[in-house]
Amino acid sequence: MLNTICAIATPRGAGAIAVIRISGEQTLAVVSKIFLAGKKNLVSLPANTVHYGTIINGEQMIDNVIITLFKSPHSYTGEDSIEISCHGSLHIQNKILELLINNGAHLAKPGEFTLRAFLNGKIDLSQAEAVADLIASESEAAHKIALQQLRGGFTKELAALRDKLVNFISLIELELDFSEEEVEFADRKQLLELLINIQKHIFTLIKSFKLGNVLKNGIPVAIIGEPNVGKSTLLNVLLNEEKALVSEIAGTTRDSIEDTINIQGITFRFIDTAGIRQTDDIIENLGIERTFKKIELADIILFIVETESLQNSKDKIQEIVNKYPDKKWIIVINKIDTAESVEHKIENTIGLPTVSISAKKRLFINNLESMILSQIDTHKLNVGDTIITNIRHYEALMRANESLQRAVGGIESNIQTDFLAQDIRQSMHYLGEITGQFTNDEILDNIFKNFCIGK
Repeated sequence: MLNTICAIATPRGAGAIAVIRISGEQTLAVVSKIFLAGKKNLVSLPANTVHYGTIINGEQMIDNVIITLFKSPHSYTGEDSIEISCHGSLHIQNKILELLINNGAHLAKPGEFTLRAFLNGKIDLSQAEAVADLIASESEAAHKIALQQLRGGFTKELAALRDKLVNFISLIELELDFSEEEVEFADRKQLLELLINIQKHIFTLIKSFKLGNVLKNGIPVAIIGEPNVGKSTLLNVLLNEEKALVSEIAGTTRDSIEDTINIQGITFRFIDTAGIRQTDDIIENLGIERTFKKIELADIILFIVETESLQNSKDKIQEIVNKYPDKKWIIVINKIDTAESVEHKIENTIGLPTVSISAKKRLFINNLESMILSQIDTHKLNVGDTIITNIRHYEALMRANESLQRAVGGIESNIQTDFLAQDIRQSMHYLGEITGQFTNDEILDNIFKNFCIGK
């Protein structure tokens, strides 16, 4: 039997109000011992109702509170649950928690409320993980992805794929029962077409992970260029704060400086790097080495050049761009307040997106932001396609795909039925791991240990 648990659900610290959650079989009995609301009896009160009353400790009044009452199975956890909204004093919060524990409740572990929702069939495992992602979302894009998964969109896709496999695996298992008669119940041509179509669907989900991961954690954007072209100034302008030291002395930036900003609902992680040049300074060279490491890690590269040195920079730009052809490059011509814009000259020569700005005068920064946004495929967000953000889901999909590939190869080479069945079952198992149809304590512990207490 699961214990009755309790925890403070709002962030720790004093505030206007705080919320304390209780869930479990003895919830009503425990809260009844410390909650007084005239002659009301919690057990007889209707579910999904709100009541005003007083938290007491014997004859001592602790606080006037509002409780929200949920009864099994119509609650977040699927159990009898109560949320106590009290004043936000730390003393009051701790006192109510203490009273609950003294009267039979236990302090909840991280994520235990959501774990119970999963164990009681209110949500599946991928939806439980989406709860944590929703809480942690810091941008509109991350919020959209988490909400879509929480609503069960991903779950429905996986269920549809597994159902198709179940139909065929049943026929294949039947063949094994009649192996001596050499009867074939599952049409191999139809099965091959099915497996290939499922593979295509899974591969689409796998490909979405690259976009989903960066949208969730912030898309890395490296700002590179020679010394004194305005990299640090641009970073400060984008962040709207003096994050990086700006100086006329070349080589001021010796290490990477980074921070995040939100542009139209998408989080970008901008990284200011050391200026690229030939130097005998050992420390500066270490900074330049790190610049190239940041280029490797970034999705988008802003190559900053000065208007006046543009003609002399073309070869250098082309050389570095050629080293990283898979990156998304934007050539940013800075300091146009001191010279005429020449975007078209370099864009036609190198064939890369180009924009002219003045970081110092804050001119045309909105044009740069629009160009950065244009490098991101936001179509999937707008149409509500499933986007994978969780490494556990990604790895399970990869394994499912590998098993399907073995099955496809097995059909083409006329492999024995029992080996074919094994590969298909294995693929179904990996898909089931994502939603929690197949799981173990180690997986659950690893997922829920990262939740906050009270959720």
